[in-house]
Amino acid sequence: MLSFGVRAAEFENRPLTSFPSVSSGWATLTGLPAWAEDHLPFRDMAVRTSGGISHGIFGEPAPLPEGDGPPSPPIGPVVPVPAPAESDRIPPSAFPSVIEGKDGWLYLGSDISGACAPDRTLDQVLASITQLRDAVEDSGRRFELIVVPNKTTMVPDNLPEDYVGADCADLATDEFWRRVVPEADAIDLRPPLRDAAERKGAPVYYPADTHWSHEGGLVLTYALAEEVSPGVTRTWQIAPTGDIPWSDDISPLIGRSGERRIDTYSLAPDGKTDRTQHAVSDFRVPLEFRSTPIAGTVDTSVRMIADSFTQFASRYLAASFTDISIMHLETAGGAPKRAGTFLARGDVVVVEVAERHLVSGSSPILLQPVIDGVRAELAKQPVS
Repeated sequence: MLSFGVRAAEFENRPLTSFPSVSSGWATLTGLPAWAEDHLPFRDMAVRTSGGISHGIFGEPAPLPEGDGPPSPPIGPVVPVPAPAESDRIPPSAFPSVIEGKDGWLYLGSDISGACAPDRTLDQVLASITQLRDAVEDSGRRFELIVVPNKTTMVPDNLPEDYVGADCADLATDEFWRRVVPEADAIDLRPPLRDAAERKGAPVYYPADTHWSHEGGLVLTYALAEEVSPGVTRTWQIAPTGDIPWSDDISPLIGRSGERRIDTYSLAPDGKTDRTQHAVSDFRVPLEFRSTPIAGTVDTSVRMIADSFTQFASRYLAASFTDISIMHLETAGGAPKRAGTFLARGDVVVVEVAERHLVSGSSPILLQPVIDGVRAELAKQPVS
């Protein structure tokens, strides 16, 4: 197939597994199966076909790609899951990978499973965030935490009437938001997101995608700019600029087409000069924006560790911040020293992380080696 020009496709919201390094010893052999599986030609078509059969014939959603959620039951007829006793923890295999809601709305199952069966307690999560904040502030820098709410949090009306984990997820979500804003000093995006949805007359999350829209990206940009430089957004002007193609990340998991067009906007910080920059990047290689200050821009150097939600904000961050660089959370988690060196080049450190990854305790930014590595590098270059 390769000789005829067929290439494996990236379709699981992650890059294909790289060929293992020959310098990795036995890990070279153990890493070959994952590489080979990812690079099979037509694998994307096979997965989608399997999802269509699973959903259309047996009435069950297709499983998420490895690493994006809990294990799914074997393909086959749906077997009812016995209701667990109140004292029992719901096993991960009981949670669906995709929750099919009303009017075609789809939700990521890990929003629920992560809340009901977390890797860490909320106390442990908050303690890790406090350690990270202390590491940044002890170096003389400012720390800002942005938590992006789940779609299940912001648009719960389209969830089905009943689903596995509904009760425990509600309890965990309520406790999380009750504590994360005051105890972790997180920027609370929920009120401005509700305002944006009211102005738009529709949710700012997509029905068949786990992400928010560019309106959500603008909400993040406004909130962060006001936090770093209060009042700076007074002169900002926003205007529609058309749309761009986008592939939903949930609908293909159950064998459906996920192509759509999404609205974009211009941002003029001084009220007249559009400074948006279109950048196709997932930040795994850090993305850097530099520009000349004008009225309405934030001129403080900012270094940001973020996930895929910030892809919907990057063009607006580029318009309004004259010195901002963004690194993906997983890149930071895999290279703490590199992350610390990256953050040391800024006066303000921003961490944006999706709610699900904090509620579940799965975010790499919570790992002790990551926090220690960042602390060590920042301490070498303190800001007076």
